[in-house]
Amino acid sequence: MVPELLLKTVLEEYSLAWEGVHGVSHWARVLENGRRLAPQTGANLEVVELFAVLHDSKRKNDGIDFLHGPEGAVNAAKLRGFAFELDDANFELLRRACADHTRGFTRADVTVQTCWDADRLDLNRVGILPRQKLLCTQPARDPALLGWANERASARVIPDLVLSEWGIDLNQIGK
Repeated sequence: MVPELLLKTVLEEYSLAWEGVHGVSHWARVLENGRRLAPQTGANLEVVELFAVLHDSKRKNDGIDFLHGPEGAVNAAKLRGFAFELDDANFELLRRACADHTRGFTRADVTVQTCWDADRLDLNRVGILPRQKLLCTQPARDPALLGWANERASARVIPDLVLSEWGIDLNQIGK
């Protein structure tokens, strides 16, 4: 479960539109992807859930933003101990997952790989089909999971958890 204070703080500081392609519904789809992958990969679910909210938290735009991953890692360090708790070993996994999530790497600890796959499975929201060779784990390459994730990404589905867990009604933003 994503800590309420973490979500609140990230949203207060987020400079882009909550309903944008890197906003709340993307974070939630990454979270759902991660929750499906983690039991199969053995990843640390807490790290995967934190990654979902933090990895794009410092984006400056919805286009090319080469520094947003490292800046997301710095943001995670800033919020650790205030908005969430994580031991040193797991924090290092979170930091690496955030910092390197756009670099195309496929080799890392399975928790980091699961974070990267959870994000990559949502690429179709911007018309990019995830490439098999850039998915790190076997469960992410499963045709059924890949099809499910691609369909949700391309339709830009707003997962139920946005309202049920986070209390955000994206359908009311801007109305």
